[in-house]
Amino acid sequence: MQRYFVSDDLWDKNQVTIEGKDVHHIVRVMRMEQGTKIICIHSQKGAALCEILEVTDETVIAGVIEWLDENRELPVDVTIVQSLGKGDKMEQVVQKGTELGAHRFIPFAADRSVAKWDSKKIGKKIERLEKIAKEASEQSERMHIPMISTMHKLQDLVKLSDDFTYCFFGYAESARQSVSLSLHDHLKHVAPGDSVLVVFGPEGGLSDEEVSAFKNHGFESIRLGRRILRMETAPLYFLSSLSYQLEEQGQL
Repeated sequence: MQRYFVSDDLWDKNQVTIEGKDVHHIVRVMRMEQGTKIICIHSQKGAALCEILEVTDETVIAGVIEWLDENRELPVDVTIVQSLGKGDKMEQVVQKGTELGAHRFIPFAADRSVAKWDSKKIGKKIERLEKIAKEASEQSERMHIPMISTMHKLQDLVKLSDDFTYCFFGYAESARQSVSLSLHDHLKHVAPGDSVLVVFGPEGGLSDEEVSAFKNHGFESIRLGRRILRMETAPLYFLSSLSYQLEEQGQL
């Protein structure tokens, strides 16, 4: 069943009004008509099973049949800091990371990032990533659309350390050290309700300056298995491991 995130101000008691691009999707793409059932998401109340009551060129009005008891969010808020990469790597991370439960994404202009974002086009790039996050949230039946922050630099990131329960950064050198702590050793302390910030470097890895800055501000270096992962693979490995640790091992 199709799902749509609807702004809180478009809900009125037992009715909801859908506007914008979702109307085109409902009417032109899905060819829905009066009587079709859909699921609408309210940011505070959650998911509601609704029935389309009226369709116009600009709006779709649906009536609430019942509120659904759903909980598909990770039990911790995870912010993925992803260094800028070549091609569509950032888009891949946002799409797949959303499916795996990330709460927020922060693009990071790392020292060794090959890709550079034109300051005049950052707004358009963020809008594109927001669209991808919304579509991925609907597809994966989430209750929350991850926020896409504006691009950060190193000095911006280290200031965030006090806002999170745990701060990590992926470090390829840790994978080469047999005595380094495993990812499990770090994640076993993470509990439901915590907040996690994790930084992943670009194709060339994090610079020595960045590594030192993170360590000096309380970030813990983590290894993601014994193999060296591509930059777009690393955050997905982390999210999958965290999901397994918290959701699949009986901790909840």
